[in-house]
Amino acid sequence: MSDLSGIITFLRRAEAMKSTLRSAYTSTGRTESVAAHTWRLTLTVTVLAPEYPEIDIAKLLKMCVVHDLGEAIHGDVPAPEQGDGPERTDRERQDLQALTETLPDASRREILSLWDEYEAAETAEAQLAKAFDKLETILQHNQGDNPADFDYAFNLNYGTEYTDVDPFVTEFRRVLDEQTRQRDAEG
Repeated sequence: MSDLSGIITFLRRAEAMKSTLRSAYTSTGRTESVAAHTWRLTLTVTVLAPEYPEIDIAKLLKMCVVHDLGEAIHGDVPAPEQGDGPERTDRERQDLQALTETLPDASRREILSLWDEYEAAETAEAQLAKAFDKLETILQHNQGDNPADFDYAFNLNYGTEYTDVDPFVTEFRRVLDEQTRQRDAEG
């Protein structure tokens, strides 16, 4: 039997994702939480699963659920402020290790392995997780009730290195870029 006390402790600590805010805004003008972003990312993958019959959708969904889990401790770094260096990634992995320390070893190893795979972006599942993570962010930026000085043009380059993985994702990106240009023109 699993250590329910450790699992419950982990789940209580992970609840911070509901209150950890991102820099995006919802369509009602409320600041988006990391949990809300993760929810729509997993919903996106669920809806698009028929496009990817060769992909392990369960693994992809799990990867999407854990990809930002480390942010429960030190929060989200807004996309425009993310650097190319390893500092943010290292900190987020350390936070994830701390967050999962009360889990049974097998669960902890699985979460850390999924996160590492996501970060490496070498498998088809990880590449799709990265692509849809970026696309969900752009979708939210385009849909949000944003401040007047919101930089929509940022979206046009955001995550481009991850969104050219297949024709479907490329088309998804093209549509979002078109919407970004429209939002930018509207001011």
